[in-house]
Amino acid sequence: MSDNWDIGKKKNTGLKKEAEYCIIIGIIRKGQSEEQAKEYLDELEFLATTAGAITKKRFTQKLEHPHLKYFVGSGKLDEIIEYIEANEEVSLIIFDDDLSGKQTSILEEKTRIKIVDRSQLILDIFANRAQTAQARTQVELAQMKYLLPRLRGLWTHLERQRGGIGMRGPGEQEIETDRRIVRDKISILKKKLEKIDQQAKTQRKNRGDLVRVALVGYTNVGKSTLLNSLAKAEVFAEDKLFATLDTTVRKVVFGQMPFLLSDTVGFIRKLPHHLIESFKSTLDEAKESDIIVHVVDLAHPQFEDHAKTVISTLTDLGAIEKPTLMVFNKIDLYREKYFDKYLAKEEADTILDELKDKLSNTYNVETLFISAKTKENFDLLREKLSTMIQSQYNLRYPYQTKHW
Repeated sequence: MSDNWDIGKKKNTGLKKEAEYCIIIGIIRKGQSEEQAKEYLDELEFLATTAGAITKKRFTQKLEHPHLKYFVGSGKLDEIIEYIEANEEVSLIIFDDDLSGKQTSILEEKTRIKIVDRSQLILDIFANRAQTAQARTQVELAQMKYLLPRLRGLWTHLERQRGGIGMRGPGEQEIETDRRIVRDKISILKKKLEKIDQQAKTQRKNRGDLVRVALVGYTNVGKSTLLNSLAKAEVFAEDKLFATLDTTVRKVVFGQMPFLLSDTVGFIRKLPHHLIESFKSTLDEAKESDIIVHVVDLAHPQFEDHAKTVISTLTDLGAIEKPTLMVFNKIDLYREKYFDKYLAKEEADTILDELKDKLSNTYNVETLFISAKTKENFDLLREKLSTMIQSQYNLRYPYQTKHW
């Protein structure tokens, strides 16, 4: 008899998914550096890994704009096909930009393997991560919006049948029928989402008069780990993109002062517009919060670009004027990556102080270096947050003395 107890553990009863081998493709546009293009493909590869694919090779090409038929030039496409024929395990091509239905059909016909664009890849990850009714409805709505303009591409098999006369009518009717079904589905999902959003709004109103703090940031910067550390909660955290899709709210007490802390979906560059539209309700948590904690992965080489993406999204949401604390996370990893192991502690501290001053001046907000993993500078974080939360309570109840 086994001594291992599995009580309370969720067993995976589904089919075991075998990893797919893929190649990823991007273009270097005019005015874009090769280093920037490489960083974009690094992110695409991380997305592919999150979805369960193993990247075998990358292809890039300098183009002013994507080729209308093949996305890349015909010569580059021949090179890609040659590689696929020599590496039979490759069963998937992922493009770093959105493809039209026509491009997808032509590329699948030429390469004879599955073609996926950036939006499809993100949608696949979102569909896999969604846990609540709200997140699942948002993902399904985004999928339908993505599918609608690409239905024609799905029906090109009719054009390749011999004896086209007499076949075009039914084909067109089929497409129109599918379009109507998809439009009806979009309408139903929008109504369902409105109802869920209304319920979420009511829940937010019913949370009482507590100050609300929202954790925002680029995907995979450590927001969920930070929430777990501050709230002593068990929220799913993983070194993958979009580990958290559903907004998580926890009641936290510093000393005797309570407040609500929420973790929101991570932002990403080139996020498809239909996903932004579908997930606006999830971001309402940030919009309706009293304090924003903007978490940044300091160890990432492009952390400043990531911060700009988040600031741009907060501006669009109308949440940029809220009291903000900018928390640069993973300071332990930053030292490991960029500091020589023989560097004296005093010199390392001086460099970090100078960097902190520079970032404070750049973003014009309060900044702090921490490690959510090792809890470095957590006392300082709690102190700064406590001061900001107390200020919000003082503004809200100017004539009352709060006794926590």
